[in-house]
Amino acid sequence: MDRRDFVAALAGGLGIPYLTRAQQTGSKRRIGFLSLASAPVSSLRDPALKNLRTLGWVEGQNLVVERRYASGRVESLQPMAEELVRLRVDLIVANGTSASWAAKRATTSIPIIIDRSADPVGAGLVASLARPGANITGISTMAVELDVKRLELLRELLPSATRFGVLMVPTNPIDQFARKNMEQAFRSLQMTPIFVDVSIASELGSAVAKVAQQGGQGLIVSADPLFGSNFPLIARAAQTYSLPLMIEIPSWLTSGALVSYGPSEAQQEQQLAVLIDKVLRGVKPADLPIEQPTQLYLVINLKSAKALGVPVPKSVLVRADEVLE
Repeated sequence: MDRRDFVAALAGGLGIPYLTRAQQTGSKRRIGFLSLASAPVSSLRDPALKNLRTLGWVEGQNLVVERRYASGRVESLQPMAEELVRLRVDLIVANGTSASWAAKRATTSIPIIIDRSADPVGAGLVASLARPGANITGISTMAVELDVKRLELLRELLPSATRFGVLMVPTNPIDQFARKNMEQAFRSLQMTPIFVDVSIASELGSAVAKVAQQGGQGLIVSADPLFGSNFPLIARAAQTYSLPLMIEIPSWLTSGALVSYGPSEAQQEQQLAVLIDKVLRGVKPADLPIEQPTQLYLVINLKSAKALGVPVPKSVLVRADEVLE
């Protein structure tokens, strides 16, 4: 399917002919974008919002985007969310669990779309995936459910390793819930976790060092915005101690991680755009189920494997969706 066919199919699936979509947008709509991460340096600015153009929403023409980036400062999220409410945005896109909670505390009337939460039900953001309720809908990365699979992959890649570091953000509401599940997963595989809390970017280097000092033989890094904004720093520290990295986001592999396993970024960007479009056109968030990934990708970085002296089994290579050489 080429780009034109895809756009037509996507628009048609929403019950609105694509050719008339852009003409129906009327006056400018204003959305808020809230994130714990740092502002992107790319000229694309917010890749997660780029697919809105294919649905008829063009920034500067019929769309205004109010961006608020906390640059890793969790305490900044709440005042930023409240500022977006004062600006009377039509909806708030909250990137991650921490930003979503800040938005939820700030308003019960303005629609909120979660842009990737590991477990929005476990974090208390929504009542259920099928019926989120109130003014919230969004996308789940299913990160908690996939933790066991990631550990199983590490067991295949590093069969003699039993101790793995896990970076945690104590201010992220999901982490306490996720930690209990990970402890159970580690026990089921007779492996030992080394949990290290990190609150700000300046602590990342010492956190990785702590994992190595405690005998860690690998490091698991979640998709928390704090880690995403500073992943090259994490990767450099891990390389210093020869710690293989397991991550969720494939695009981070170029910084030196060994393996990634998680949802398709492209699919989740498409899902986000569709949800934003529906809400801007009047659909209530409570009527929109939380979207879950249907495409999971395993990517192996053979260059990192060679540098770490990790022989990648054929059983893993044949299952990989992509291999970086």
